[in-house]
Amino acid sequence: MTAAPSTLADIPGLIRVENTSPEQLAAHCAEMTREAYPHQQVYGRYCTIEEYVDCPPAQVYDYLRQGHHLEEWTCSLRGFAPAQTPGLWVGRDLLEENTSIYCKVVASPDAMTVDYHCAWDQGEQLWMIYLMRVVPAQLVLDKPGSLITWTNCRHPYYEANPYPDRAPRPGRRWVGEYWDLFYAGHTLEMRNLKAILEHRHGSGRPVSVLPSTAVTQ
Repeated sequence: MTAAPSTLADIPGLIRVENTSPEQLAAHCAEMTREAYPHQQVYGRYCTIEEYVDCPPAQVYDYLRQGHHLEEWTCSLRGFAPAQTPGLWVGRDLLEENTSIYCKVVASPDAMTVDYHCAWDQGEQLWMIYLMRVVPAQLVLDKPGSLITWTNCRHPYYEANPYPDRAPRPGRRWVGEYWDLFYAGHTLEMRNLKAILEHRHGSGRPVSVLPSTAVTQ
């Protein structure tokens, strides 16, 4: 079905072949293309990273959906245990002393998406959401294995702690102060994830080895 032109003609700013020649479109895209981009322009509001992993998609998804594996591949999340709310788990973020992190896993086997809904200090409002997707590499790269994408959005609460009374101590550094390091930090963690999955799969071992008694969807 093609949209009727009248439904689009009154919307300002659209660039389509109906109002822009292919030459103009190419020139416009060239103007938008740079050899280098400021960090804030690329990662200021959203932080997306991606990685190829030589491990079957089903195994990668199964590993990620079992959220207790965060203790293996993240740099600082440790010690998850059940919280009082069903499906909610609490662990420690060792980036900051005595800091609790709450986590719930929301996963979809059909789409192979795994979203970690998290928050520091409290588990009532899980606003730090880590969006991950596993894509069969055969579809997009024409080779076996998996493509993993991981996106974070800069929620307003990164700017200021919405629950300062829950902090373990005055002056504790807030998670949002690390935002400019999210790309680098998450890249390190993605490399950890790749190394673990490829090492275990490549040696014929199960990729999931931790007891499945923690954060699992």
